[in-house]
Amino acid sequence: MESSNKQIGNNGEERAAKFLAHAGYEVLVRNYRSRFGEVDIIVCKDETVVFVEVKTWPNGDFFSLAQAVGKQKQKRIIKTAKCFLAEHRQYNECYVRFDLIALDMPGYDEIYHIENAFSETL
Repeated sequence: MESSNKQIGNNGEERAAKFLAHAGYEVLVRNYRSRFGEVDIIVCKDETVVFVEVKTWPNGDFFSLAQAVGKQKQKRIIKTAKCFLAEHRQYNECYVRFDLIALDMPGYDEIYHIENAFSETL
């Protein structure tokens, strides 16, 4: 079951990366890891670095999606994004955005891209 879920996740990330590339984003890194967590895809477009969480969600809805990418998950993604930016200082002058891509969610486009899905709160 776990390897099947991993395979579904990897397939979803591949589809999301192709979708983003087709939309004009440059894919910088996939599955970037830090001691805080992982970011599925990091892309760049128009001087904006975008950290993308990908969820393949064939049996879900927005409520369960919001729970899956709750405050704790968002904090881990933000901390991981900061690690990436510290290591790749060429992006220091870029805007930063956190997006979510939901795949196969009933009632929505096959690939549903939510820009600015969350942000760091002060």
